[in-house]
Parts: sequence; structure tokens; C-alpha cells
Amino acid sequence: MTTPPDDRSFRREMATAYRSGWHFIDLVTAIPHSGDSLMVTVFGEPVVVTRDEDEDVRAYRCLRKPRGAPQPVRCAIRYGMIFVNLDQRDHRLDEPEVPPLKTISATPRSA
Repeated sequence: MTTPPDDRSFRREMATAYRSGWHFIDLVTAIPHSGDSLMVTVFGEPVVVTRDEDEDVRAYRCLRKPRGAPQPVRCAIRYGMIFVNLDQRDHRLDEPEVPPLKTISATPRSA
């Protein structure tokens, strides 16, 4: 018989294993107009995803402290889906790197 993990080890596991990546929230069609918002819970943390006046989608972590200002969370849209990253370190969505174009100066053979 296995014993359930204590709160400290469970929180540490959640912080290291699950919060360190990008997580799917919903489709962009869930917040179609400016001013629309969506409240979700990601690994026990409440997150608000909103569409601002410039039609940009932004995400904020709701702090549980009284009078705490919402903390911005990295948010990205890929293929019509909203992703958030709760990790404080700088992780980015993997995009293929395009090698820089090389210009070759050559003279034609007939010159």
C-alpha cells in the first residue's frame, strides 16, 4: 500500500513538473470580442484570460492576497488555441528557427 504524498512534496512536484511548460486553455473563439474574459484554474491557480481593446489576448494570475494586483502570465496563441505558461523562468514556445539568408555576390560567366 502506498501513502499519499504530503502537501509539501505535492506542491514541489506540481511546481517542477507541471508548471514549467505551456498549457492549453481554450480556443480563441471562447473570447471573440474585446472586453470578453475567461476564468480558468491551471494546476490550482486561478488564471483570467482577457481580450483587450486592441484585440490582443492576455492572461493574468489572480493573487489570493487581499488587494493584490493581477500578475501577468505569458500567453500565446497558436493555431487558434490559447496557451499559458505559469513558470517564472523565461520559456518560449518552440518555433523553428529560420537560418539567415546568405547573399552571394557572383558575376555572370559571360562578363
